[in-house]
Amino acid sequence: MWPDIIKKSKEGGLNVIQTYVFWNGHEPQYGKFNYEGRYDLVKFIKLVQKQGMYVTLRLGPFIQAEWNHGGLPYWLREVANITFRTDNKPFKDHMKRFATMIVKKMKDEKLFASQGGPIILAQIENEYNNVARAFEGGARYIKWAGNMAVGLDTGVPWVMCKQNDPPGEVINACNGRNCGDTFQGPDDRTKPSLWTENWTAQYRVFGDPPSQRSAEDIAYSVARFFSKNGTLVNYYMYHGGTNFGRTGAAFVMTRYYDEAPLDEYGLPKEPKWGHLRDLHYALKLCSKALLKGSPSVQSFGSGFEARLYEIPEDNVCVAFLTNTNARRDGTVKFRGTEYFLPRRSISILPDCKTVVYNNQMVNSQHNARTFNPAKEDSKNNKWQMYVEQPPSVRDTSIKAKGPQELVNMTKDTTDYLWYATSFNLEKDDLSMRHDIRPVLQVSHLGHAMHAFVNGKYIGSGHGTKIEKSFVFQKPMDLQAGTNDVAILGMTVGLPDSGAYLEHRLSGVHTVVVQGLNAGSLDLSQNVWGHKVAMEGERKAIYDEKKVDSFKWEDPKSDSPITWYKRYFDAPNGKDPVAVDLKSMGKGQVWVNGESIGRYWVSYLSPLGKPSQSIYHVPRSFLKSKDNLMVVFEERGGKPEDILIMTVKRDNICSFVSESNPPQVRSWAIKNSQIQSVVNDLKPDATLTCTGDKVIRSIVFASFGNPSGVCGNFTVGSCHARQAKSVVEQACLGKASCVLPVSAATYGADAGCEGTTATLAVQAKCARASQKD
Repeated sequence: MWPDIIKKSKEGGLNVIQTYVFWNGHEPQYGKFNYEGRYDLVKFIKLVQKQGMYVTLRLGPFIQAEWNHGGLPYWLREVANITFRTDNKPFKDHMKRFATMIVKKMKDEKLFASQGGPIILAQIENEYNNVARAFEGGARYIKWAGNMAVGLDTGVPWVMCKQNDPPGEVINACNGRNCGDTFQGPDDRTKPSLWTENWTAQYRVFGDPPSQRSAEDIAYSVARFFSKNGTLVNYYMYHGGTNFGRTGAAFVMTRYYDEAPLDEYGLPKEPKWGHLRDLHYALKLCSKALLKGSPSVQSFGSGFEARLYEIPEDNVCVAFLTNTNARRDGTVKFRGTEYFLPRRSISILPDCKTVVYNNQMVNSQHNARTFNPAKEDSKNNKWQMYVEQPPSVRDTSIKAKGPQELVNMTKDTTDYLWYATSFNLEKDDLSMRHDIRPVLQVSHLGHAMHAFVNGKYIGSGHGTKIEKSFVFQKPMDLQAGTNDVAILGMTVGLPDSGAYLEHRLSGVHTVVVQGLNAGSLDLSQNVWGHKVAMEGERKAIYDEKKVDSFKWEDPKSDSPITWYKRYFDAPNGKDPVAVDLKSMGKGQVWVNGESIGRYWVSYLSPLGKPSQSIYHVPRSFLKSKDNLMVVFEERGGKPEDILIMTVKRDNICSFVSESNPPQVRSWAIKNSQIQSVVNDLKPDATLTCTGDKVIRSIVFASFGNPSGVCGNFTVGSCHARQAKSVVEQACLGKASCVLPVSAATYGADAGCEGTTATLAVQAKCARASQKD
């Protein structure tokens, strides 16, 4: 997918791609390195270079990033006397070894800008200010880290995000949503002002409600930063993507930054993608003045101001007219002309006269995403199942007094660890009253668990991202004689933030049986057996070459710790593919041996819905026929209701007013001056289908005072009745069409009371050969 994603990023007006370097991906075991497939760092950077773009390399090697263990490999925890991210010799030795290796790899391929390559900036460490107070040796460590990085002699600058006191020539940078107003600037006036993370939405964890950040707000923050002498803004994320496999950090969802300009599937999310593309073009119209001009500020009072960059001898002048008020529109008089400024807006004037862009006036098209069941899904929808059996303590080879810590046992090779013990009861230990039942109480350090008593599933429990530990309490049926307890403990990713990551604990802590005639029975000091991973994991049940070695049977719904499998054909066409898992509970999915990540549909947000129920299946994972899907379900679900989907952004819309500035590409810079490149400098609405698709139908069209959002427009009191027929004549059957935004075009009453002189259109795209 990367060539297309990078291409769309460039088309969106970007010129730099920023990437982390994942230590635990590149060195999952000490001394055993992986630079293949999705971890081919050199190939990725060369793909960026091929598009004529630059690279910022954030090699950490601690990266946080909502990535498993913050990018630090598990084996690092087992190094003697180690403390992460402080003045600790074992940690610094390994950190330097890895950083040196990565830099050498880049140098060998001549990838640094000093060698003619695309890497213009590198980062060491990450947001250390967040943990600095926890470490007595923090100041010494950060000075060492900066000097070590500079000593690697890359020939490009080094940066530290959110670091107030970087050593020497290392540049401190801002992360946040509004660095144009919150960043105090670099610690030295000779250093550039860098914004390494402009959060385009909010990463989400299981249990979170949806997150939004408007295109208008992001655009304001970017324009504000550059108006105040900003040098670089990086969108975090511009494309978020998918946490395949077990790569997400603790409780982090598989879908990552889906609200970015390029969504999880690599599709442009409009108007965010297009509105920012227009902003980037407007800023480039200002580039000479921004790079070489003298800055000044003119205040109009009450949150209104002009920020100027001028080169008087070349007659070059750029102005950013700004209204910082969040609730108040206003008008300012600048150089003899009045300019209307909506609330929290910036107008960009590349010649100090002409408004080419205002962040609150969106000209780019909108779109709405749909998930559509694939016709091919109904073929061969035949499931089979293989049920894992909870182990008894007698079945385990690792025994110890008391339940052992989970991460130390699993060593980040799996989410799962079985705990098993047994205990004996006399008949007199059990209550004779029907209203009293024994209860299993488990104190768990996180993240989740399922409990079985005498082979019967009794329930599950879990913590949260904020409070990972929890107490599980469920009634159970016991018997005279031997009773077996099996607890499936699990992590949902390792933590990625905070101090002392090497000391974080997980798993079963104490286990007590309540409600016996003799009182409570503490099993915590029993002999416990431990079994790492599920049998299906250990034997790679999801592998096409191994799947038939298991004894599969006809499926039953709501069966816990059960593997399900089926085969399916890839949907026709090029649209992205997804799988709808809303009928399931919690588990993991593999397609043709590739893990598409963790799902947790049973964990509902405060809005009463799962945080994520639809999961991305990249087409690069698929064959045209007979794709193997294997699902591991922990709690119990209905596999027969799993759906294969195609993902589309074929509902495209426009919502443009006569008061908007013309399209930003109506202007160009020639001989250092702005000039129009169109005959009619008026706003218009452009609708464009992607790929081989054309506009098949016009779902909605209105000129006057329509309202709503793409997919849910309504007409207003000034609706022009012939608007739809005019739009249909201009657009149907075409891949793209341009619509004037004027009352006369649509026969509208320009004097209608309440009109906003706005055109709203919703169109449906489809392949030219596709039937409705």
